Amino acid sequence: MQVSGFTFLKNAQMLGYPFIASVQSILPIVDEFVIALGPCEDATEEMLLALDEPKIKIIHTQWNDKMKDRGYVYGQQKMIAQFNCVGDWVFYLEADEVVHEADLEKIQTAMQRYVEDSEVEALIFDYLHFYGNQNSYLWSPGWYRRAPRILKNSIRSYAPDGLFWLVLDKNKTGRYPKAKMSGATMYHYGWVRSEAQMNLKSKQVQQYWNKSHQKIDYSQIDAAIIKAFEGRHPKVVQEWLPEAKDIYKPDPNYILSRRERKHRLMLKLEKLFGLELSKKHYTLIK
Repeated sequence: MQVSGFTFLKNAQMLGYPFIASVQSILPIVDEFVIALGPCEDATEEMLLALDEPKIKIIHTQWNDKMKDRGYVYGQQKMIAQFNCVGDWVFYLEADEVVHEADLEKIQTAMQRYVEDSEVEALIFDYLHFYGNQNSYLWSPGWYRRAPRILKNSIRSYAPDGLFWLVLDKNKTGRYPKAKMSGATMYHYGWVRSEAQMNLKSKQVQQYWNKSHQKIDYSQIDAAIIKAFEGRHPKVVQEWLPEAKDIYKPDPNYILSRRERKHRLMLKLEKLFGLELSKKHYTLIK
């Protein structure tokens, strides 16, 4: 069984991504790690080369700045990297996602178990969305709780944006991949970097979603969905994490948006009826 890790990057160092930790987190279980690297104005490429890692394969790409529809340029860059992978499985990581070393064996076991199973097209991860600081994560149906990150490289697939895949049974029809649980958790750190870096990122990337930048203020969020993290972060990301004490405390006077009120209602329904109402970009195989 061969496994290819892959991602796409552009100005990752400038924008505060823990991309080195992300790549390093799965190097022990992949045979190669393919990176589609867009034009950078920072030290992203130098930092990757400094790893002196023979598994890393960098492909220099261009970004279509005229493509401003719903993140499709992200899908293009994602697929450039994926199309250069040779493994039986492809393992996609976004630059702010890190795998815990304690989960590597579970992931390997799941890939080995299902590599010859034609019904299984993808493997799903549980998600921890850290927010504000390293001691806090979000629990709400407004934040996806599971997502596929490992896909069979033998199926016809494409990515409409950076987040998910569609599988093509017919040339004009796409569906979400059929998936099993990997048994592992994805640690997502996008909302832990400084607000300054997050706002710089927003200014640079919102154009690709045909949106204008709106100033990001971490304190403007529903306090009810912030939970205390009592576990241990992956070793490779610990030096990157900003120091923090206690759980993140948002603005106590913040007024909930209509969307957040809807999510509170959904949380109540989940608790009452044992539901799970967050967005799912997969079809779970029982």
